[in-house]
Amino acid sequence: MAKKTIKSCYIWDERLMAECDRLPAVAERASRVQSLIVSYSLINKLQVVHSTPALYEDLKLFHSEIYLEHLKTLQKVDDDYVIKINDEEFGIGYDCQPVSDMYQLVSVIAGGSVAAAKSIILGIADVAINWFGGWHHAQRFCAEGFCYVNDIVICIEKLRLRFKKVLYIDLDVHHGNGVQDAYNLSNSVFTLSIHKYEPGFYPGTGSVEEVGNLTGKGYTCNIPLHESYNDETMEYVFGKVFHKVYDSFKPEAIVVQCGADALAGDPMGGGGVTIKGYCTCVQNVLDKQKPTVLLGGGGYNYSNTAKLWASITALVVDVELDQNIPEHDYWPLYGPDYILSIQPLLARDKNCKADLDNCIAKIEDNLKFFIEGETIKQETDTEKQNQISTCKKFKETLYKRRKKLQIKENNVLINDESFNNDVYNFID
Repeated sequence: MAKKTIKSCYIWDERLMAECDRLPAVAERASRVQSLIVSYSLINKLQVVHSTPALYEDLKLFHSEIYLEHLKTLQKVDDDYVIKINDEEFGIGYDCQPVSDMYQLVSVIAGGSVAAAKSIILGIADVAINWFGGWHHAQRFCAEGFCYVNDIVICIEKLRLRFKKVLYIDLDVHHGNGVQDAYNLSNSVFTLSIHKYEPGFYPGTGSVEEVGNLTGKGYTCNIPLHESYNDETMEYVFGKVFHKVYDSFKPEAIVVQCGADALAGDPMGGGGVTIKGYCTCVQNVLDKQKPTVLLGGGGYNYSNTAKLWASITALVVDVELDQNIPEHDYWPLYGPDYILSIQPLLARDKNCKADLDNCIAKIEDNLKFFIEGETIKQETDTEKQNQISTCKKFKETLYKRRKKLQIKENNVLINDESFNNDVYNFID
């Protein structure tokens, strides 16, 4: 397929960045990412789109009203704030610490991904980038896993206003359980997650056996990996599975969560991937030339996260970045080498090719049985209906012809009883 110039946009505004900087688990990370992208002058290659806070109706596309109403009660949170029982019921507590003006925070963050979806729908961009989004653990009724709002599901729901079939891809080291749960019964959104899957590793879901349920059975795909998985492993399984999923599902739009915590050296990850592994996966997606939204996500080594997302941004706009990081406000934090590349782990990748091939084979079987089989069945059913309709019209035509073959001889009406309805006779 011939490469074409990608029309791309970048979601950013001061308020969006400021709210993301308030997130307890990634405080000030958004500013560091933005600063590096600006220092490389990548912002000049993109159409900048300012977002507005998501409306209440937008948030209700996924989240329940009782959850949203509870967030509105969290207005003034100081160091003396005591977490209440009803806070914990809505997931506000241990891993999702309460912050002031919580409803404002989630509406602004969700607004960034709504803006990305609208940019795609309105034709402003073929690829929309929002590194301030990608919070894939939040559930309908509660916050979870550092995620207070599932902006991804809201983004996908907006895209579905125009696109009937959306493929969601999750590259975060943690399984994208919130998005998978949202579309567990759906056959119009396919969820594909590649992640670390080990006993005790959060969130504990994402086995290859999880394929969706009822009407959504077969439309969920998980690639569970052992710790320390590297570029070679990630590129191998993604290259094998992504194209199979794409060909089977035939999406009209794609959303990719590019959580950076699978990078080597992430304190909460356990993966051993470098920028190359991520960029290879993203390039595979871009090569399909489908409307695409790229989102952020995890990433707890902030400097490495900024390096990755700046590199993916450069990939989209077809710019090769200098390995020497330009001087900017956060430049001292990239020491001691001050270079863009990320060193791979010295630890051995615990994934063996036989296990990977076994996982790929299971996924291929699921695709053939559930999706390709259903497609064939639908095509067969359609063909049968067409044949029945054609046969019915055929018999009606033949009946009319038979009436015309009634002849009068000596003023006596003679019916041609030898006429066979199952044989088509060409009559002048």
